[in-house]
Amino acid sequence: MKKTISTFLAAMTLMLSSCLTTGLGTASNNQSGNVLSSVLGSVLGSVLFGGSTFGQSGILGSWNYNAPSAAFTTQQALTNAGGAATIANMASSLASNYSNIGINRNNTSFSFLEGNKFAAKVNGIPFSGTYVYNPENGEIALKTATETIKGNVTRTEKGMGLMFDSKQMVNILQKEGKVSNTSAVQAVSKLAKSANGARVGFELTR
Repeated sequence: MKKTISTFLAAMTLMLSSCLTTGLGTASNNQSGNVLSSVLGSVLGSVLFGGSTFGQSGILGSWNYNAPSAAFTTQQALTNAGGAATIANMASSLASNYSNIGINRNNTSFSFLEGNKFAAKVNGIPFSGTYVYNPENGEIALKTATETIKGNVTRTEKGMGLMFDSKQMVNILQKEGKVSNTSAVQAVSKLAKSANGARVGFELTR
């Protein structure tokens, strides 16, 4: 099993290094390395989307944005879309759009509290409410005073992936995060619609 994982890591590192070299040619070596690390962490967690979730108490605590995250609802959907390479490309594109929006570790976070309450910030805008989480399949519903946002939780190499379909992601960014960069929001929405079963969102770390 360890040999298989090591082989996968080596292959993904080579593939992503190539993508980042051609797609982000103006970035410095350090910047490219940081993006590579973040995207690779997201890919590792998302390949098994739906199969590696947290227990009910596992999501409790404060989580800060670390990197973009992309996934598929089932292994079959992932395979049909082109596999891990597709997720890597999606995550890399998300990173660019999140940067345009201004999303970073300091202004985007989620805290899941006892009593099924949550408090969050997206793009620096706070919102809160209650949540319902199903540890069997990772489904989560965030209930605010005005809407219910349904998403999915999965483990990643570094922490938690919190992801949404196109409609829910737009709600998170525009209604809750008050993001005014419409073109960037539309680009994120388009990525979520780009393949059947795709989900996009945030990798969060403690």
